[in-house]
Amino acid sequence: MNQRSVASRLGLALAAFALVACTGVQAPAAPAADEAPAQSDAAAMAYPTEAISIMAPANPGGGWDLTARAMQSALQATTGQTVEVYNVPGAGGTVGLAEFTSQRAGDPHQLMVMGLVMVGAIETNQSPVTLEQVTPLASLTTEWEAIVVPADSPIQDLPQLIEAFKADPTSVSWGGGSAGGTDHILVGLIAQQAGVDAAGINYVAHAGGGEALTAILSGAVTAGVSGLSEFRAQVEAGQLRLLAVSSDSRLEEVDAPTLQEAGVDVVLANWRAVVGPPDLSDDQRDAILAAIEAMHASPEWTQALADNGWRDFFQGGDDFAAFISAETDRVQGVLRDIGLVQ
Repeated sequence: MNQRSVASRLGLALAAFALVACTGVQAPAAPAADEAPAQSDAAAMAYPTEAISIMAPANPGGGWDLTARAMQSALQATTGQTVEVYNVPGAGGTVGLAEFTSQRAGDPHQLMVMGLVMVGAIETNQSPVTLEQVTPLASLTTEWEAIVVPADSPIQDLPQLIEAFKADPTSVSWGGGSAGGTDHILVGLIAQQAGVDAAGINYVAHAGGGEALTAILSGAVTAGVSGLSEFRAQVEAGQLRLLAVSSDSRLEEVDAPTLQEAGVDVVLANWRAVVGPPDLSDDQRDAILAAIEAMHASPEWTQALADNGWRDFFQGGDDFAAFISAETDRVQGVLRDIGLVQ
């Protein structure tokens, strides 16, 4: 499907995007400090007994890759085992999902990072492999989206970008992740608020955050859209100008307005999680979850949240399985409403 076709279909029901911005995708409240998850009784089962491998089903540099590498450091500290990260990019994570389910089944030392984008990509790519074939372990974080331009861009703030977008929508190209994913949804919401026909959106999809970042830094696209953590280093280095974030209130650690403050009434957040392969026993699942709970409670993970600007969104085991099921139903409905799936 080409970009213009995707954009045209987005225009069929942009109002449905408002559901995305106002319901499950919006960042849930972080757990209270006294509500730490209970440790699993399966902690008595020896785990891990060998090196752990974590798949990031996207190119290096993106949100899933950053999450996997944060897990790598924290799990190594809490388990004493070597933890490896590898990348399998493509099709919103569904290429990696297919490999993970077919080649890693039954191995408790294999993990995969995933998130909201994969839920949508399974539908838009008509993936024969779904999340019903993995073992849900835990949700980990939510993150606000950010809009950036190169530091040498003539665009100084979000109102200036929106004015250019209104004046000639096709002249403004937006670089982000996979078609139909969180980044694309944010651009659709912005178009709705700006009164721009969705058929005029010039959205350039990329396989991962690193690829998108290269396009943004080179000026190949007008503006970039992604999770805040994916741009943090380049913003701090003065390579990118942060125009706005999609949070519901101004972030203390970020010198930029919210979209709402900049005149665009949109709030949107993304979530990320970790799953295991198919065919794990209940004891194996519970032992992995106990290790992830210990990782979540570690100072290394707390520091990773702070360093990346992620919000804690931990829910494990059956609670997370129920969450994935609900998110799948919700995203399927939204994508049908906007015409991206039948």
